[in-house]
Amino acid sequence: MPFQILLNILIAVMWMFMSESYTFSTFFGGYLIGILLLLVLQRFIPDAFYMQRVVKVLKLMLLFTKELILSNLQIVKLVYKPKLDITPGIFALPTELKSDWEITLLANLISLTPGTLSIAVSDDNSLIYIHAMHIDDTQESIQEIKDSFEKAIMEVTR
Repeated sequence: MPFQILLNILIAVMWMFMSESYTFSTFFGGYLIGILLLLVLQRFIPDAFYMQRVVKVLKLMLLFTKELILSNLQIVKLVYKPKLDITPGIFALPTELKSDWEITLLANLISLTPGTLSIAVSDDNSLIYIHAMHIDDTQESIQEIKDSFEKAIMEVTR
């Protein structure tokens, strides 16, 4: 992937020199031409096309933004109720993520979402302990995190 990015930037710079125009729009046009060239010549490059990973990163960012907005709305509903009927609790989230980077990213995404907080990670990195402001069903909460954040992180990193 780094080779493809470097090659794409090199193509964009060469396009600027060939066009004899040293503006950002010329560089961007050359970058787009480089993306198309890398896409066409994909079978000669050993790694997967790097723009696929870029799209997956953007999907992860959009997923986080969606979850952030939805959880903020749920917190606002809970806060403005006349009677506070919440059931806070701590649960253990079993994770399939292996690297420290993946686990840290998941823990941070959970903590940045209002209403949840990552408390600790087990010594063998197989569990993340999470405090939630309102838990209806523990298994449902675990499944939501696994289907959204954990799945998206695995798509990005693997």
